[in-house]
Amino acid sequence: MGHRLSKIYTRTGDSGTTGLGDGSRVAKDDLRIAALGDVDELNATIGVLRAQISASTVENKAHWDKSLSLIQHWLFDLGGEVCIPNYHLLQPVCIEFLEKEIDHMNESLPMLKDFILPSGTLACSYAHQARAVCRRAERALLSVHHRDQNIQTTALQLLNRLSDWLFVASRALQRAEGGNEVLWQKNINDSIDQA
Repeated sequence: MGHRLSKIYTRTGDSGTTGLGDGSRVAKDDLRIAALGDVDELNATIGVLRAQISASTVENKAHWDKSLSLIQHWLFDLGGEVCIPNYHLLQPVCIEFLEKEIDHMNESLPMLKDFILPSGTLACSYAHQARAVCRRAERALLSVHHRDQNIQTTALQLLNRLSDWLFVASRALQRAEGGNEVLWQKNINDSIDQA
């Protein structure tokens, strides 16, 4: 194992810079740090989703927990790649896993004919929230890639596929707790009472 953190505050960031894993220092509002923060927030949001599933009535909790644990580890690896330019930890197996999971979840879901709102049970709603954070992290990572050209394809694919996984997971979780998707209604204004 690497260095252990025995002292949490170092005061080295008081001037508005922070250290990358390669020893270089950048501004705390650098694109790379913004992307790192978004990936960290996504990982924390996945942690909340894991906790909610474990407290829910969803069946196959062990499978959900294993999948989400893998995702959290991959996001931590992604953070390492963002923190250390030109360092690669992620492997294509993570993309293959997510695609297989999406296909498996989709098998038992009805065809989606309408847009759905990010709402429903707590687990479903947390999956939607994680999906939105994932899309933001993907945009931030792409900004770093456009500037530095050193983000590997697997990293970009991970966030793209994970947002798809989270969308399908939100649908599966909603149904696993006995609910249906909350559908967007095109003419919702027509239902407002004009009294």
